[in-house]
Amino acid sequence: MEDETGGAEKFSQFIESELIPFIDSKYPGSPYRTLIGHSYAGLFTLYTLINHPHVFQNYIAIDPSLDWDHQKLLNQAKEILQHENFLGKSLFVSLAAGQLHMLDGEITLDNVMMDTSEYTLSARSIIELSTFAENQKMDGLNYSWKAYPDDYHWTVPLPSIADGLVSQFEWYQLKSAEKYSNPETSLDELMELVKEREASLNQHLGYSTPPLVEELLNMTGYMYLQFAQPEKSYAFFKMGIDYYPESANAYDSMADYYESQNDIDNAIKSLSKAYELSGNAYYKERLEEMKAKKK
Repeated sequence: MEDETGGAEKFSQFIESELIPFIDSKYPGSPYRTLIGHSYAGLFTLYTLINHPHVFQNYIAIDPSLDWDHQKLLNQAKEILQHENFLGKSLFVSLAAGQLHMLDGEITLDNVMMDTSEYTLSARSIIELSTFAENQKMDGLNYSWKAYPDDYHWTVPLPSIADGLVSQFEWYQLKSAEKYSNPETSLDELMELVKEREASLNQHLGYSTPPLVEELLNMTGYMYLQFAQPEKSYAFFKMGIDYYPESANAYDSMADYYESQNDIDNAIKSLSKAYELSGNAYYKERLEEMKAKKK
């Protein structure tokens, strides 16, 4: 059967041994990867999870063709998911439920499992996998699924991708966001929030990464300048430099902090570093203006 319609193993080997190394050699890639597949590609997504889970961290199978070859992969998945450890892996499965009533208006999500026609086998296979996953305590696998009653096989990819990514990256959302913008939040509590986020990101991703994007560190630093809380402002501008040491903008922002504190010497040093990193005429002009203030 594989000679006629399969080839999943060869394709998975190509992705792991050729495609991923090629992409990583050309672009700044990450070992934290997500595989998304629709229809037969959704079937391949599940195949990769149960046979080569180390290649990707997240798997999104969109209306996968689990009816293929007498539910061969469905049966394999149910067996493997019971006994293997999938700690740190996530699987999101979607079902285009709008497809159910195209041939028979009486068929719905509520009664489709009682149908025995070939036409509903794919939907019944997806529901069977989902029911199994919800009832089976699988080692470490973060599993979720969703049926789309108003979508068909050819319209379901877009909402599935959006919902799948939101589900699988829920941990990435900034926790206690309101505390970052509250002037009543103490510096110690702010630093603890940043520390906890950094630990969470590193745990999920498997490598070190800045806890906040540069733009957010920058914005928060300026916000606390406006709040007349320079200690907090300095802390966020300093993190901008520590986590993004090649950013001219991070040093330019720190120069604004020093200028606000009438520390012209350190403002000059920060702008000199910004110009050194970028060679941008804007920073040279600012540097000259700052030096003029010292005269």
